[in-house]
Amino acid sequence: MSDDASSHDCPSRPAHTVPVARGDIVIVDDTPANLEVLAGVLKAQGYRVRPVPSGRLALQAAENEPPDLILLDIVMPEMDGFEVCRQLKANEALKGIPVIFLSALRDPLDKVKAFSVGGVDYVTKPFQCEEVQARVDIQFRVRRLQAELERHNRHLEESVRQRTRELEQAHERLAILDKAKSDFLNLIAHELRTPLSGILGIAELVMDSSASDPIDDEMRSLFRVARARMLAILDDALLLTRLDVANEAFRSAPVPLDEVLDAAVESAAGFAHAREVCFGPFPAADVRILGERKLLAKAVSSLLETAVKFSNPGGNVCLSCEPAPAGQVQIRVTASGRAIPDALVPRFFEVFSIADPITPGGDLGLGPPVANRIIRLFGGSVTVENLSPPGIVLRIVLRSPDGLAQQ
Repeated sequence: MSDDASSHDCPSRPAHTVPVARGDIVIVDDTPANLEVLAGVLKAQGYRVRPVPSGRLALQAAENEPPDLILLDIVMPEMDGFEVCRQLKANEALKGIPVIFLSALRDPLDKVKAFSVGGVDYVTKPFQCEEVQARVDIQFRVRRLQAELERHNRHLEESVRQRTRELEQAHERLAILDKAKSDFLNLIAHELRTPLSGILGIAELVMDSSASDPIDDEMRSLFRVARARMLAILDDALLLTRLDVANEAFRSAPVPLDEVLDAAVESAAGFAHAREVCFGPFPAADVRILGERKLLAKAVSSLLETAVKFSNPGGNVCLSCEPAPAGQVQIRVTASGRAIPDALVPRFFEVFSIADPITPGGDLGLGPPVANRIIRLFGGSVTVENLSPPGIVLRIVLRSPDGLAQQ
């Protein structure tokens, strides 16, 4: 026996239909009057309607041609609406069809059961046609929005896949280019160093065998300076390549800061002595920093030599260490004498600043970019600024495993 209601508030409709169906609806009710009323109302709204008098026939109709929506009575002979909905939801091809229950059952537990078996809405009989229309329209709007969302998600997924493929291809090309650059620079360095060493060796022998006079002595000195600079640039260029291409090969470990500073000062001492610049005493730094000792010493040494270039003969380059926030330590390298040209300050640590003149007859070299790459490799930073009176200060911030360094 159907859970029928004696009357429904459904005003009469004009006898016409919209040519293009808004959607396909299966109505399941064992009471012909209910089927007729609902079919007439929904057809008038432009929906394609398939009335079905039993649950078994409803399942067959859905399997033959899945509808967009099912309006389902509950109390029916043979198979009630709850069981029909359970079987629909158990079918992989049909489980996505929304089901609106229409029933005279008013017990809240029946409504809860309707939703628990998979219903999306519940309309109580006797129903008002406007309410049924509104509930049906809502489900079709939801369905359209879901379809749009699914299309949008598919588009996004395809865009992500395409972008991922492009990034993977770009990464592969970059890896190939990096290897080619590394191989090329290593080859050039080898091909340059071998004949260059021979040329420089022969030139050294010729100059040593020639008679000594003040002019020759000056030429020898200029030659040795140029030779040292040429070899230093070659070494720095190769180191930059290694830092760019194979930085995973450099491991970070706790290193005593004193050892790094001692090695850096010793390495830069000859450069400073040739320019009549001294390194001022610096306090002991009883703290460890994170990095690789030789590379960190190379970075600090390069910055010491850079500071020497901005010092006047007879001047001092001073080092100091002080705590920095977040478990870091700061090293300050200070030089008095000259300021950095304004145009060079923003590009001070760039590779192409090598040719920028800083003094008559002098240039910056590869020291700053080499130091910057090494320090950034181990999670630190380096900055530079001008002082007044003229001079510069280089600030190196390095990570420390010992927390805030205390001097």
